[in-house]
Amino acid sequence: MLNKIGRLDTEAKKELSSLLEKIFKLLDENKKDKAEKKILSLAKTPNYFIREFVGAGLLNYSDQRKIVPIAKKMLKHKIYGIRATAFFYLYNRYIDDSKKILALIDECAESIPWEVESIINEMWKQYPDLMKEKMKSWIETGNEKKRALSFHGMENISQSDPNFIMNFVSKAIDDDTLEVQKKITHILTQVARANPVIVFPYIREWLIDADEKRIKTIWVSMKKLANIVVQRNQKSKSYDFVLLTGQTINDWKNDENEIVSTMGKKLSRIINRKIY
Repeated sequence: MLNKIGRLDTEAKKELSSLLEKIFKLLDENKKDKAEKKILSLAKTPNYFIREFVGAGLLNYSDQRKIVPIAKKMLKHKIYGIRATAFFYLYNRYIDDSKKILALIDECAESIPWEVESIINEMWKQYPDLMKEKMKSWIETGNEKKRALSFHGMENISQSDPNFIMNFVSKAIDDDTLEVQKKITHILTQVARANPVIVFPYIREWLIDADEKRIKTIWVSMKKLANIVVQRNQKSKSYDFVLLTGQTINDWKNDENEIVSTMGKKLSRIINRKIY
């Protein structure tokens, strides 16, 4: 019996492989309808890892011309798991064609968001330049789900190209959507820990003429960073990050801009508190 949640152990993978072999046999016998029903039965699981395994496993069939139309129909199915399984199949089928993968995530961003997030993260690792161009188009769209997703996985370039991230955030810093604001605070925290010397000047510029909403977004990020500085656990903190965060907050306290100085004073109270 396959688990409804959790990673697959060796026995589960063997069971799934056996079920796929039975499906392949039905396809060999031109029993397409029966094969499709069994694929759908496997795919409608709530288990992400089963969907991933089955989607990739369908590529093992010798005649892919029989699988492709089934998968394309599954991609439009009303059940999430079935759509997700088809997505994994098509992703693995196009694994060496980055443009087709970009078109796939574009098509499925709203209907299969969890799986799209996973693949977006991988795409940032493998094709950062292509992702930069694609996400530029997403952040400009009227689709708030795509705007939020456009930040996902961007921390993969926080070391290599922090200026791209900060310029990207600049375009969305005043976005009204809560999900976009959450993504912004997450990515700011990540990139500031990796490259504080690049990040803090951008944030100061955003603060100079900030309204209450923008101040709140920046406060959430900076509060997280200040709390990281004072955490007892030193393993996740670099010397440069701690030093530059402290220096920046001290400079902001004395800034001529009232909004910046207010932010600096509030943050200073966090990093100067005693930890017992």
